Amino acid sequence: QVQLVESGGGLVQAGGSLRLSCAASGRTFSRYTMAWFRQAPGKEREFVSASSWTNSATSYSDSVKGRFTISRDNAKSTVYLQMNSLKPEDTAVYYCAATTGWATVSTQRYNYWGQGTQVTVQS
Repeated sequence: QVQLVESGGGLVQAGGSLRLSCAASGRTFSRYTMAWFRQAPGKEREFVSASSWTNSATSYSDSVKGRFTISRDNAKSTVYLQMNSLKPEDTAVYYCAATTGWATVSTQRYNYWGQGTQVTVQS
């Protein structure tokens, strides 16, 4: 029912910044919890950040707290991930995800996923 399309990935040097965007289809965007996950080669997909619709709360993994900021524009049905002070270990494919439930770090709880966008940070 919901389609997600990420954009904004690219190649940057360590210490640089990128802003990812995720455009969602449908007119009930405000009712979805939106999240960002990432997956590096040979590793499991891991939680990065989430923006809840239930209480407007935001959450971050310990590895990105203080460097990344999630935001959303419900009128534009878009969620953003501002990434600053990027590190080589941030290199991964970043995925946008959505659920009608509450924010969680579990990939299993998210019903909809984007195609992913590559973020590569050079040392």
